[in-house]
Amino acid sequence: MKTDYESLIEPVKSKRTFEEVSERLKELIFNGTLKPGQQLPSEPALAQLFHVGRQSVREALRVLEISGFIIVRPGAKGGAVIESTMLSKLSGLFLETFRLQKISIEDCIAARKAIEASVLDLVVQNAGKEDIEALRNNIMVARKKLHSNRSAYEENIDFHRLLAKASKNDTFSIVMEAILAVFSDFKSRYVSVTMKESRGIVDLHEKIVDALVAKKGDIASELLRENLAAAENILLAPPYAKTRRVKRGSATKDNSVRRR
Repeated sequence: MKTDYESLIEPVKSKRTFEEVSERLKELIFNGTLKPGQQLPSEPALAQLFHVGRQSVREALRVLEISGFIIVRPGAKGGAVIESTMLSKLSGLFLETFRLQKISIEDCIAARKAIEASVLDLVVQNAGKEDIEALRNNIMVARKKLHSNRSAYEENIDFHRLLAKASKNDTFSIVMEAILAVFSDFKSRYVSVTMKESRGIVDLHEKIVDALVAKKGDIASELLRENLAAAENILLAPPYAKTRRVKRGSATKDNSVRRR
C-alpha cells in the first residue's frame, strides 16, 4: 500500500533541521506508520516534503542509520529502507565493552545464570506451541550437524535465544542477545568445543524441552542449571580463558583470568 507522505510530513522550521527531520521520521516508525521493509522517498523528495535542504535530509538519514532505524541500500534501486538493526547494534556495543575488558567473562556467566532462571519461569508460563516447535527444530538441526561430525555450537547458542523469545518478554530477549553475543565472540577467540561436549548440551536441551512440554518447571530449571554449568566449564577450561578483569580504578596484578 502506497503511503501518502504529503499528509504525514510537515515542513521543518527548526534551526537544527536534520535533528527535527530524524525525530519526525522516528516518530512515524515508533507509531507504526512506517513499517519494516518500507522504502522511504528519495532524498530530493524528502527534502521537498520537509521543506529543507538535501544536506539536512542526508544528515538525518545518517543519524537514523547509525541508530539502527534504517539501512541505506546502494544502487539505482537502493535508498533508505525501514529496517530495525537496533538489537544487533546494542549487542555490538555490549560486545565492545567486553572487549575493552570492562566486563569479565565470569561476570557475563553470573548474569546469564540469574537472567535465564527468570526467563525459564516465564517460558513455563507463556510458551506456545510455535515456541516448542521452534525449540524442537533447533535441536533437530543441531543433531543433523553433529551426525555429520560438525559442531552445533551456533545452534546451541540459538536455543537460548529461542528460550528468551518464548518468555514473551522482549526485554529478556534484548538482554540475552547482548550476553550471548559475548559468549559467541569469546568462543571464537579462545574456546574449542569437543563433539562430546556439544552432544551433551544438545541432549540437555532436548530434556529441557521435554520437561517444558510436560509442564514440569522444576525439572526444566534443574536441567537448565546443569546446561549452564556445562557451558561455564567449557568457557573457563584452560588454556582458553585468557581474558582479564579490569576493576574500576585498577587492573589485576597479573592480568590473568580468575579461575573457579
